[in-house]
Amino acid sequence: MKINMKKLAVLLAAGMLIALAGCGKKEAAGPASGETMTYAWPLGTSSPEDTVTQIYAERFAEEVSRLSGGRMRIQVYPNSILGGDRELLESCKDGDIPFVVQNTAPQVTFLPDIAVFDMPCLFDSIEDVRAHIDNKEFMDQIQQVYKEGGYELLGYTDQGFRVMTTNKDVYTVEDFKGQKIRTMENPYHLRFWKALGANPTPMTFSEVYIGLQQGTIDAQENPYEVIVSNRLYEQQDYVIETNHLPHLISLIVSDEFMQGLPEDQQQIIRQAAETAKAEARQASDDRIASRIATIEESGTQIIRLDEENTFLVRQKCIPVYEAIEKDVSPALVEAYCGEELQEIRDKVP
Repeated sequence: MKINMKKLAVLLAAGMLIALAGCGKKEAAGPASGETMTYAWPLGTSSPEDTVTQIYAERFAEEVSRLSGGRMRIQVYPNSILGGDRELLESCKDGDIPFVVQNTAPQVTFLPDIAVFDMPCLFDSIEDVRAHIDNKEFMDQIQQVYKEGGYELLGYTDQGFRVMTTNKDVYTVEDFKGQKIRTMENPYHLRFWKALGANPTPMTFSEVYIGLQQGTIDAQENPYEVIVSNRLYEQQDYVIETNHLPHLISLIVSDEFMQGLPEDQQQIIRQAAETAKAEARQASDDRIASRIATIEESGTQIIRLDEENTFLVRQKCIPVYEAIEKDVSPALVEAYCGEELQEIRDKVP
C-alpha cells in the first residue's frame, strides 16, 4: 500500500497532540462519554524558529490558551515539519492542519486574487501598507477571497518590505540592467525585474547563498529578516532599498474546521489573532532596525534611491500593474491601491 507522506506526518502530529491532551489538566467535558478533555490543534509553518512568522504563530497559540483558560491548545510546528507551503495549504483546506501561518506569495496558485499583493513599488512606508490592508472595505473583500477558497483569513502581519542585495551599486534605473537576480517562481515578480532591465532567475532558496558565493547569480531579493538570518549579506556589497513588495504573512484557518467550532471558541480564536497580529508587527519593526545595524556593521552598504529614480522605477512598473489588473478582481485592486495607481498614472507623460 502506498503511504501518503503528508497524511502520515499529520497523523503522527495528531498522535503527539492526543498524548499531550491526555496528559493535560481535565477542564472540559467530553460530548458523549462525560470524560474530560483538552483541545490541542496543529499549526504549521515552513519558516525557521527565529522569525516573525514564528513569533506570530507562538503568540497566537499563547493567547488562545490564555483566553480559553487552557482549554484550547495549539501546537506550533515550524520548519516544514508538517509539509512545505503547498502541502500546508492543501492540508489546511482539508481540515487536517487547522491553522497555517505563511507568506502570501505561495497562495497565488490557489487563490489568484492574492496576486494583488504583487503590485510593485506602490507604497512609501510599511505603515501605509498596513493602513490599506486593515481598511474594512479591503479586508471584507480579501476575506471573501479566502472564504471561497476554503479558508478563513484571521489577519496579516509582515516582515517589512522586500529589498535587493547585490555586488553592484545601484543609484539609477539604468543600474539594474543586466543583473542576474534570484527571484521566487512568480510570473509577476519576473515581469517586474524584466521591466527594470534585470535578468530574473528563479532558484530554490536553499541554493541562493551558494549561488551568490559562486557567482551563479549577481543579486537576490528578500526582506531584511531573511537577508540576515541566512547571512546573505556576507556575499553582497550592497543592499538596495527597492522596497518593491511588502512581505506579508497571513494567519489562516480551515473554514470547515472553524465553522464546526462553537461560537465562543470562534471568538476566542479571532480575538487571539488580533492580539498576535499587533505584537508580531511591533516585533517586525524592532527586528528590522537591528537587522539593518547588523548589515551596516558588516561593511555592506545600504543605498536608498532618490525621489526621481523611485518614480522612474514606478513608471516602469505600469505594464506589471496592467498584467495583474487583468487577473485580479477590479474591486479588490481599487480597494487596495486605487489612489496610488491613479497617482502614478497621472504623472506619466
